[in-house]
Amino acid sequence: MTISVVIADDHGVLRAALRALLKGEPDIEVSGEAADGLEAVRRAQELKPNVLLLDMSMPGPGGIEITRQLQKTLPETRILILTVHEDERLVREVLRAGAAGYIIKRAFDSELTNAIRAVAQGNLYIHPALTRAFLKDQSGPQPPGPPGATGEAEDEEHPLTRRETEVLQLIAKGYTNRQVADALSLSVRTVETHRANLMGKLGVTSRVALVRFAKERGWLDKDKS
Repeated sequence: MTISVVIADDHGVLRAALRALLKGEPDIEVSGEAADGLEAVRRAQELKPNVLLLDMSMPGPGGIEITRQLQKTLPETRILILTVHEDERLVREVLRAGAAGYIIKRAFDSELTNAIRAVAQGNLYIHPALTRAFLKDQSGPQPPGPPGATGEAEDEEHPLTRRETEVLQLIAKGYTNRQVADALSLSVRTVETHRANLMGKLGVTSRVALVRFAKERGWLDKDKS
């Protein structure tokens, strides 16, 4: 499948560089460009790309406002925020708005193309440079919940909730999303959400990398019951 991408950035030189980079990828096609926020919304609605590569700060509506709007009118388009800001608070904000990924402009070429492929496949992508700070913030002190609550956060060395750990353990055993859902009495959509959250928290973009990451840290052997 060819991934259609609209590039939205107010710097023409950067748009040209991104277009040239993506032109060399056989599975990615640049279907359009935009130089400001209003044009980004219009082009996305016209072209309905798989991925909107969206600059955080452009004339007109900003990245977060555009993301919120398109999540309502064009939910099938995945939004990948492209920015110079290395701020985990912005990561949380854009993810809450509905973005599928966050990548820094200084990223290597391969990081950008991997991010585009990851979000196009329905995964969550956070630039590796921000992953550690994001995980530390996410795994900080949480308000106490009821005993055995599945949403309880773990310590910094194990930044997953109990439910996420259960999902990860079953994925590592080769379970499909449907099998994980049946085993844990969840909906397939909920399992997909947990899987996306796992990939975002761990900064990986594939099932193989997800399992390898957890195995290397011995998380799959821990009893979290």
